[in-house]
Amino acid sequence: MTEGKRLLKPTVCTTFQIDFDWWKESERDWHVYLRSLLCPAHQESLAALEEGQMVDWVDENTAEVREVDGIQHALMSHCARQPDFVTQQTALVEAVFRLFLVNGNQPMSAEDLAAKLGRPANTILSTLAGPRVYKGLRPV
Repeated sequence: MTEGKRLLKPTVCTTFQIDFDWWKESERDWHVYLRSLLCPAHQESLAALEEGQMVDWVDENTAEVREVDGIQHALMSHCARQPDFVTQQTALVEAVFRLFLVNGNQPMSAEDLAAKLGRPANTILSTLAGPRVYKGLRPV
């Protein structure tokens, strides 16, 4: 048997999160996309915020202070908490992506995502674990 990395097939218990490096490698403009998710009030108030400007953010569960992107902070602290940020009508990949933003990009499994989104864990898993990477959503 050859020594080295073995590829393991993800299960419903495998944790995923947004891989921000994927956005850089794929030449995707992360900041433009994040701005499109802001609520109207924040789109206006943060229009002058420079791309990549960092702010301090306190994790509600651990009290850990981390530097986060200012746009991401507005999304996590306000916009993502609006009732229409993630709905049953939100497309699956978009709903998962938004849920990671709401959750501060903390790793979650397909089971965790299913419980929060009310969608089947196996459907979430088959979408996220397929050969195509959607919006940087990858196994941890």
